[in-house]
Amino acid sequence: MLPVSLESIRLFLHVTAAAVWVGGQLTLLGLLPVLRGYGPDAPKAAAQRFNRIAWFAFGVLFVTGIWSLLAESPSTRGPAWNATLGLKLLMVAATGIAAAFHAGARSKAILAAGGAISLFAGLAAVLLGVMLSVAPS
Repeated sequence: MLPVSLESIRLFLHVTAAAVWVGGQLTLLGLLPVLRGYGPDAPKAAAQRFNRIAWFAFGVLFVTGIWSLLAESPSTRGPAWNATLGLKLLMVAATGIAAAFHAGARSKAILAAGGAISLFAGLAAVLLGVMLSVAPS
């Protein structure tokens, strides 16, 4: 068996938190029609409960992302890798900001736009993260 390393723990925490943040958004989106059947307050109650878990996961993503940057030394990577990293960081910011707007929305338009932007930016951040991790050194 391969040994457990600090790097594998860091990556495990990062991937697990991304699964909660992005996977949870996809799950809630899929459950929305069912939740609406339980009454007008059910989607909001489920989203508020999810927020407690999701924002913790976002915090883990933030901490492990910084940890990964410190371990990676982006200055030793090429311009394409750094451009991809920059775009990933932009998507991370976008998913967090849009989710905050979504959570505090007072109109259906902001609720819908915040949720959609947060989900798509989160998916883009995951894809870009995978691209960074498989890029040759």
